[in-house]
Amino acid sequence: MSFALNEVEATAKKATRGAAYTWGLAEEASKATRWLCAQGMDGCAALAGLLRKTDRATDMAPVSLDGNWHGASGRLCALIAGASLSDCAYRLPQGEIHMENVIAPQLLIPFAAAAARQLGQPVTIGWGGVEIATDGSRLDAADMPTTAIAETVTVRLGGQIGQPVAQHSRATPDVNDWTYLNELAGRTYAPATEESRLKGAGAGLSDND
Repeated sequence: MSFALNEVEATAKKATRGAAYTWGLAEEASKATRWLCAQGMDGCAALAGLLRKTDRATDMAPVSLDGNWHGASGRLCALIAGASLSDCAYRLPQGEIHMENVIAPQLLIPFAAAAARQLGQPVTIGWGGVEIATDGSRLDAADMPTTAIAETVTVRLGGQIGQPVAQHSRATPDVNDWTYLNELAGRTYAPATEESRLKGAGAGLSDND
């Protein structure tokens, strides 16, 4: 399956909202998913992996933005932590930001890119012994591990963009991930009522023939 990035973005937004995130975070999720897909990464898999673990969950926001970031439940949602990272980008010139037990850490990369754009300097993010740098629009070609939960994520200012990855205009998500995202998106649709059915296409209860 191949989908335009606009369709990926729209589906990601509805799926995230369907998993009981706010519309604001759903918007962030849609942009992050699209950005990853544009870089040739599997953004749909990252989002689906996150939502499978956080669907209607709570207490996954950072307890504090001082010291190592961690969630009250013991895990951090990458979307919430990413939004906080964007808000705290000004702190990066003062030192590294460390996060603990981050679910779907790949989704932090677009927020690191946003921080790089804000600061006008590359930002490097890493976990599992691998680091990847971004200047906001380009991404270093180093392989980033696909990780369900990263024990420690480090975000720091600086880094080199060695060989930027090629940009993509379409995404080819796994069928199971795409189906799951659409199932979540279906939760945002209002259920049909008798009134809506009568106002829809067709003759309804009348027959003028």
